[in-house]
Amino acid sequence: MLIRYKKTYEKIAMGLLSYMPDEQSVKALQETINEYETIDSWQLFLRREEDDVVGLIGIQLSDEAYTIQHLSVNPSFRGEGIGMEMVKRIHELYPDKRCIGTEVTAAFLEKCMISEKEGADD
Repeated sequence: MLIRYKKTYEKIAMGLLSYMPDEQSVKALQETINEYETIDSWQLFLRREEDDVVGLIGIQLSDEAYTIQHLSVNPSFRGEGIGMEMVKRIHELYPDKRCIGTEVTAAFLEKCMISEKEGADD
């Protein structure tokens, strides 16, 4: 189940974000969390499995598309299709928008077969 990020999940979200290549320092993690908390077009969702938060997906919305900025799964739960399921759920939330990946998320999104790389020609 995907749930919207709330401040009470901050430490869990920062832990999951730390698996992203550009989010290794505490300062970078705090800045990223601050963006999700303060910018309306940035939305962060957590994936819950029973009592555990096992993944997160962060998007930036625009009028015609959403860009998957962050996608992370706890290493103990990788290989179970959780990342693909999160992408699918976001696509279901925004079926009329294009899904765009960043340099970091595009390769995974191509496996999900619903994305375009940011900046790619249409």
